[in-house]
Amino acid sequence: MTLAVDRPAAKKRAPRPGPIRRFKDSYRKYWYAYAMITPVVVVLGVLVVYPLMRGFYLTLTDANSLNSARTIGVNQIEATYKFVGLDNYADILWGPSSYDRFWSHFVWTIAWTAICVALHYCIGLGLALLLNEKLRGRTFYRLLLILPWAVPTFVTVFAWRIMLADSGIINVALGSLHMPQPSWLEDPTFQRIAAILVNTWCGVPFMMISLLGGLQSIDGSLYEAAEMDGATAWQRFRHITLPGLRPVSSTVVLLGIIWTFNQFAIIFLLFGNTAPDAQILVTWAYRLGFGQQPRDFAQSAAYGVLLLSILTVFTSFYYRWLKRNEQLAL
Repeated sequence: MTLAVDRPAAKKRAPRPGPIRRFKDSYRKYWYAYAMITPVVVVLGVLVVYPLMRGFYLTLTDANSLNSARTIGVNQIEATYKFVGLDNYADILWGPSSYDRFWSHFVWTIAWTAICVALHYCIGLGLALLLNEKLRGRTFYRLLLILPWAVPTFVTVFAWRIMLADSGIINVALGSLHMPQPSWLEDPTFQRIAAILVNTWCGVPFMMISLLGGLQSIDGSLYEAAEMDGATAWQRFRHITLPGLRPVSSTVVLLGIIWTFNQFAIIFLLFGNTAPDAQILVTWAYRLGFGQQPRDFAQSAAYGVLLLSILTVFTSFYYRWLKRNEQLAL
């Protein structure tokens, strides 16, 4: 005997609405949010997106100050530059003088970034550990150590220029100690050392304050339990402090790398268009576009695109490395 059982018919899925329909529904529901972000989107489009797209277009041309549109008196001169494709990138990366114009500055930029960020982090962490202790006058020390970051960069760099001059206070002090008095602003090697010194002075306070905040967020009971178990100071630092600072450290190190890699102000204010061996990629790009005649807008823009590409690739690999380490830690 067979029984027939009525089963409910399977419900058909409603077709997914198209993108225009979804946008209309979203706008009808969240119109206030769209109204709030519209001014920001417009400003970013005008100040960031358009210049970026315009700069990328210039990299595909041979634009310079001689063939660009310009006005001389009452005369309007039209642009005569031509589309050259990827020739600018090929010339920068593989051209006859590519080492002198790009690769030497690229190697120095990488070394400059690595050395400066390492000094920022190590010195900043040491000062943060010191200020996290219960010291008399700790608030005064914090205010004193944050001053280099609070003072405008151009004031700090000009002060260092005076101190690093041949007759400046640094060489006077070295002379009084019967030590060599280097030409900080003329000799290529000491120009690089001077740039690292000034950038370290300017960048340590930010790292110190950020890491100090991270230290204060670590639960103090962990240190108490470790002391009761007989852990040494180094063991507490290695197994409690460093893991506790990992979220803050990963963020401030990434920001430090990006800022230092693109640190235009210190190099330019310290040396101007001189010191070609101490120029990093961003200042060299400025020199090509505005510090020579004829000004090479296409090559300068190509340097900017290469800088953006390098930082984008590095950031993606950096975040993948952080995620992999977090998964291994779990």
